[in-house]
This record gives sequence, C-alpha cells and structure tokens, in this order.
Amino acid sequence: MDLDFYKNNNINVDLAIEAHDIVRGQLGTEIPGAVVNRHQFANASVTSVQVVEEKAAQMMGKPVGTYITIEAPAMRDKNPIAQKEVAEVLAQQLSSLFDLPENANILIVGLGNRQATPDSLGPRVVEQSIVTRHLYRYAPEELKGGMRSVSAIAPSVLGITGIESAEIIKGVVEKIQPELIIAIDALAAGSVDRIGTTIQLADTGISPGSGIGNKRTGINKETMGVLTIAIGVPTVVNAAVIAQITMEHFLEKLKSNPMLNKVQQNISPDYTQGIINDILSPFRGNLMVTPKEIDTLILDTSKVVAGGISMALHPAISAEEYNMYLH
Repeated sequence: MDLDFYKNNNINVDLAIEAHDIVRGQLGTEIPGAVVNRHQFANASVTSVQVVEEKAAQMMGKPVGTYITIEAPAMRDKNPIAQKEVAEVLAQQLSSLFDLPENANILIVGLGNRQATPDSLGPRVVEQSIVTRHLYRYAPEELKGGMRSVSAIAPSVLGITGIESAEIIKGVVEKIQPELIIAIDALAAGSVDRIGTTIQLADTGISPGSGIGNKRTGINKETMGVLTIAIGVPTVVNAAVIAQITMEHFLEKLKSNPMLNKVQQNISPDYTQGIINDILSPFRGNLMVTPKEIDTLILDTSKVVAGGISMALHPAISAEEYNMYLH
C-alpha cells in the first residue's frame, strides 16, 4: 500500500517504521534525511528511525526526531521470560532518550479511555507504574537511592471530560513543573501482526496534527514546554487497511495463476478501492478492528510498558521490590 491509500481513506500512520517503509517503497530507495539503525535481541528487535531533515519529516508525516520501535512477537505468547526481556529493552531504549539527574521530577500520563479496552493502555500503565512524588513529600524514609520523583495522571478523553487532554496535562505541568513527561497511548497499526507485539518510543511526543486527518492538540515539547516522550502500542487496525491487504494478496494469487492472470490485469486499484468504500461506507472508513483477546493483550502489554518505564526511572528498584512500591 502507498501513502495515497492512507491519505484517501483519512487513516493515520501512527508507527514511524510503517510510514518509513511506505515512503521508502514509493521512492525505491532510502529516504534522504532519515537514518535507520537496527539491533537484535533474543526476544526482540529494535529499529531506530531518526528523522533529521524537514523534507523527510514532510514525506513521512512525522516531526523531526527519533522514533524507536521494539518488535517482540513473543509478547503475545504470554512468555514471561520474553516479557521481562522486552521490559528491559524498553527501559534501555527509554533511558537513551533522556539525560536527567537522580532528583529529576517526571510526570507519567496515561492517555485514552479506560472504559474502552483497546483504548485503555495508558490508564492501565499508570495503574502499574511506581509513583513516588508523594513519598518525597510525606514519607522520605520509604525511599532509597536511585529513585526519582514520579507522579502520574490518566486524564481520560474529551468525550467524557469535555476537556482536551492537553489542557489538563498543561495545567498539571504548570503546577508540578516536571523535567520530563512520558505519555502512553494506544496506536493503530498497518498490520494485525503488530497488535500487542510492537512498542514505539518517540522523543517528539504526541503530535496528532502532523498525521493525516487529525487536528487535535499535540502533547509535545512545543505545547508543554518540557521534553515529552511518547510510548505507544498498536491495539487496533483500520478495517480498510485489512481489506486493502486482503485485496492485494488476492490479486497476487491471481497473477501467479496463468488462467486468471488476464483477469487480474483488468482489475484497477480504483475498482478495488470502490469495493472497499462500498463495504465500509456505513462507518465512513472509521471501522477499527481489534482481536477478541484484547483484554489479555492490554493487561500483558501494560505490565511490560509499566515495568520498562519504572526500570528506566528508578534504576535502583529490583524486580522483587517492584510490587512494594506500586500505589
């Protein structure tokens, strides 16, 4: 699929690695102004996409910055060893995006709607994160070296509160003045294989306006006045994307069959797009698909993300001490 498909269907490309692959496929060469590095671990692969030039940013629909993608299919297998390693990899990659002293003040923000399971990742991560700001103020004897002052909020969504999340966060930032914001949100993927198996980190924060068809207020350094790192995990795939991939695979099968090859040649992209539009017209292309086991996937993924964040922010805390400090 090319970028025009996403634009024509008003679909956001949330994952930078997918946006990079789409644009690179169109160009047939590497994207000028984008640098890609890859590393392999036992249960995870890490791809870093650095968008260093504005031209590349415009082509990919992503602001200039660093985007780190952790891919770990074993996460979906409820493999505790793999989940622990992914959390450690996440902690390592998250730590590489900031340089803060031990006494730094950090705000964790869980975005999304706790009542809608595919959108509840952010609030779930907040529930399982180690928060310590209150201990610094009221019970300093409970703290040990290597623990930072961390607070957390889950501001819910505009449709419930009537307030933009960015407005709520901005108010909290002005009050507690953190040196870093870590915002967690659910994402949409371009492949069902990425649901619950992919984690994206971005030092650009969350910039909805830079995507396709989304004009919501961004949560980033420009709007908050402080470094904002976004962590996202795909929990849904747009039905139009699944339909398009299915059609493309079907046409490839026809192409490989000598008897049906001519039929394939007479089917234009506009024709297949029309079929997809007709089927999805009741939802105007906004039908999102999530697996039946999304409850378990959210629970497992939120534990991994919360564990990775806590290890990065509180390097002195061992796995055995983790539960003791949960609020």
